[in-house]
Amino acid sequence: MPIRRLLRHRLFVTGLSLFLLVVVAAIAAEWIASHNPTRMNMRLRFTAPGDPRFLLGTDAFGRDILARLAHGAQVSLRIGVMVVVFTGVFGTLFGALSGYFRRLDNPIMRVMDAFMAFPAIMLAIAIAAALGPSELNVVIALAAVYTPRTARIVRASALVVREAEFVQAARVAGAGDTRILLGHVLPNSLAPLIVQLTFIFAYSVLAEAVLSFLGVGPAPPTPTWGNMIADGRNFIREAPWITLMPGIAISITVLGLNLLGDGLRDVLDPRMKVTSS
Repeated sequence: MPIRRLLRHRLFVTGLSLFLLVVVAAIAAEWIASHNPTRMNMRLRFTAPGDPRFLLGTDAFGRDILARLAHGAQVSLRIGVMVVVFTGVFGTLFGALSGYFRRLDNPIMRVMDAFMAFPAIMLAIAIAAALGPSELNVVIALAAVYTPRTARIVRASALVVREAEFVQAARVAGAGDTRILLGHVLPNSLAPLIVQLTFIFAYSVLAEAVLSFLGVGPAPPTPTWGNMIADGRNFIREAPWITLMPGIAISITVLGLNLLGDGLRDVLDPRMKVTSS
């Protein structure tokens, strides 16, 4: 059973544990931190970590770092989930159509190649800057950047499945294109698609932090990890915890998702050898 193999896979279990830690922090943000993440108190600015009132300290405006971290996790995970959903839907649609219908392959893939010709983060910055700073615009920018990568994964699977004997038999038996796509092509594309979307989730969390740091993500005072790093960059000598804490949060999330993806790839891809114990 794949689930049992996953639970015996050390990379998957480690990644899942790290990711669940972030998910729990996001869900329980109101209980973890009793302070308002946007409330300022200039008398308490630069409070060092360890204070009973502010376990992770405060920033230049006296805002609680722990509260902002927990609520920032909500923003990062929400953006990551939406990017994965949009990328999965449109990437699967374009990839399946391109891989199955020969006449659509060239025009669809040339558009995908045009998007992939630009560095991913640079294209995301350009799209987000053109649309304006907001959470939805970040999702649109990242979905536009990562959809071509998902489309190519699904297309590769569709090209193989299209020529398989069981598909030829289904076609001879009178199955239509829609039935073949939904019954054969898409199910055989799920394993690589799931793995790819796991990595895209990690890329989205990291890219959202970059966009927020540059000022084209969710606008302040929205508590995002990128905004927190940007707020603390001018005080890194006096108060390094302002940038250190969100940096650690980003590292834990991205590492967890990458390990999760590696474990899924090892178990779901029959060409990979499971390195579990």
